[in-house]
Amino acid sequence: MHYTGTIWRPPYEADSLLLEVTVGCTHHKCKFCTLYNDLDFHFKMTSMEIIENDLKEAANERKLFSFNPKRVFLTGANPFVLKTDKLLEIAEMIHEYVPSTKSIGCFARVTDSTHKTAEELSMLSKAGYDGLTIGIETGDDNALRFMNKGYESKDILEQCARLDQAGIHYNFFYLTSISGKGNGESGARATAEICNQLHPQRIGANMLTIYPDSELYQEIQRGSWQEEEELEKYREIRTLVENLNIPTIFAALGASNAFQLQGTLPKDRAKLLAILDQIIGEVPEKELQHYRKNLRHL
Repeated sequence: MHYTGTIWRPPYEADSLLLEVTVGCTHHKCKFCTLYNDLDFHFKMTSMEIIENDLKEAANERKLFSFNPKRVFLTGANPFVLKTDKLLEIAEMIHEYVPSTKSIGCFARVTDSTHKTAEELSMLSKAGYDGLTIGIETGDDNALRFMNKGYESKDILEQCARLDQAGIHYNFFYLTSISGKGNGESGARATAEICNQLHPQRIGANMLTIYPDSELYQEIQRGSWQEEEELEKYREIRTLVENLNIPTIFAALGASNAFQLQGTLPKDRAKLLAILDQIIGEVPEKELQHYRKNLRHL
């Protein structure tokens, strides 16, 4: 299989076939992000010839090792930005070479569906696109603007409602600490207010980890922004869990989280809150800071 640079995928896509169709990010302006800094370009689409060759290789794997993936995950920061006809062509090839495929997922930006009509989104749903992972980061408009996300909370509501109408399910990534020191809990409440109007299958919380090659690091050096302390980050997550009123899976998985947790809301709310209370009450700030400072890579 053909891959370029570091390949990122959500934890829950571990059993998916990873297919490169894009590399990098169309936006590439978020102040905190360093995920694609190892590339010497911002974004490009993989050629259809290479995509087809990778699918042929996957087909051979199926024959040799009884490899029958039920799901294909398209790699890159936001493959869903591709034009509908291109996404449909990719889906057709996937179903041809890997007929066991039931659904096709990928990362997506909030704005990727903006230029797709309701009819196009419905066509993509019928072609198997489902379970997109969208890094909404927060519902705090001040934080979204400061971090150069390129959208506001109203765009999250509008575009995800369109996905709901098309029958395309989605998962959210929430970025703990994006609102900055002293604003985490208010940012969590704003995020819960947005999420409670939508239907995310999962809400995954990742903790902001700032690296020297990020623009946000420079903002901190200039005194323009302050990071939350580690225990404040856990109080922020607690506030988010406490204020979510929709049925969804809530998880804090991945390397950015010193303590990992997962549960189904609302059923597991009390259990999740108890775990968070224990962390907040018993784990020293210095221990959590040591973890953050020694996290070399996400």
